[in-house]
Amino acid sequence: MKLTFLGTGTSTGVPQINCDCHTCTSADTRDKRLRSSALLTLDDSRQILIDCGPDFRAQALEHPITNLSAVLLTHTHYDHVGGIDDLRPFCYKHPGGLPLYARQDVIDDQRQRMPYSFASHLYPGVPTFNTIAIEPGKPFTVDGDIPVLPVEVLHYKLPILGFRFGPLAYVTDCKTMPPETMKSLRGLDTLVLNALRHEEHISHLNLRQALDIIDQLKPRRAFLTHLSHDMGRHADTTPTLPPGVQIATDGLTISITSD
Repeated sequence: MKLTFLGTGTSTGVPQINCDCHTCTSADTRDKRLRSSALLTLDDSRQILIDCGPDFRAQALEHPITNLSAVLLTHTHYDHVGGIDDLRPFCYKHPGGLPLYARQDVIDDQRQRMPYSFASHLYPGVPTFNTIAIEPGKPFTVDGDIPVLPVEVLHYKLPILGFRFGPLAYVTDCKTMPPETMKSLRGLDTLVLNALRHEEHISHLNLRQALDIIDQLKPRRAFLTHLSHDMGRHADTTPTLPPGVQIATDGLTISITSD
């Protein structure tokens, strides 16, 4: 199992438009961050997309996505769903619609945003989806045999989903991690967790808070994602991190094992 970070930035991306800070003007490619998304590759024939933001087209052109089995959505904010229309080429390979797993409120929102994909009489060529409502704490399977456990975190006051795939968990846009979710994320090999910046934020973990959660869960390793320009440059922040914790970068691919 491999995870590719398609995008590791926050809603504005990095560099941020109209900003001349040290991070945004950095020449280091590790400081270039598209909006947050990830691709899980199970084998040669199956891939799962986690979130599909407005940068998806550029991400898909850069990284081969050839056998997309399903899309999982964490929540309905635009930086996580703004690229769903660009899934058209993958929808065509699924006669019943590309499987899309999300909370019911997220599905309802997508139906309002993309009514042309859910109409009684579909215009030729529109992307189509087989929407499956999921709930935190209730495992489901993708493609018949890929187990996924959705877990709930709070994005300020908004309940959203993270996902556990056996030894791997992917959690983004978290501000508060409930005790039951903490319990569900014990025994991980790899944890992906958001860390927006150094300063406190109303709806995202800052670096210290993310490191506190990592210290409590004790995965073998952890990767920080959904970073803003206020986190600072990769080269400056990396040396301050504890052993086993890394900053994820766009295009990074990691292998996950259960050993």
